[in-house]
Amino acid sequence: MPDSALRIRDAVAADAPLLMTLIRELAEYERMLDEVEADEASLARHLFGPNPSAHAIIAEVDGTPIGFALYFYNFSTFVGKPGLYLEDLYVRPDHRGVGAGKTLLLHLVGKAVAEDCGRMEWSVLDWNTPSIAFYESLGARAMKEWIGYRLDEDGLRNLVDPAKA
Repeated sequence: MPDSALRIRDAVAADAPLLMTLIRELAEYERMLDEVEADEASLARHLFGPNPSAHAIIAEVDGTPIGFALYFYNFSTFVGKPGLYLEDLYVRPDHRGVGAGKTLLLHLVGKAVAEDCGRMEWSVLDWNTPSIAFYESLGARAMKEWIGYRLDEDGLRNLVDPAKA
């Protein structure tokens, strides 16, 4: 694939169906397809509504979508600056190994630098050795001293109103 054929663009509202397809493909790769609750309407509302919670970029080769990255901003109290959090990065299997993932990641690195972010972070599944090797080849380091925690939707609701649990 010639470099000139690879293009990164911001996702727009009309891309909600495409993003949903790519999210399902990613979930299947990560063995988590049964956990996908998102739909086109929720993506349209939260990515392209009046107050977007997150943003997406799409990688294309000659106009054909081959991958995406979804990201949002957080804030580091220690650094005193915003950070860019990469929620998902996915390249379709038949386009892996040709630089699309790196191009998506570097696009976001450029955005983080341009927007004075203090850092960029993401998570990777512990069994996903190809992705781990890719990230480490770029100089990223695992944050082994941190343990991720999550409250899912039920957990949030139970804390707000334990009587309904």
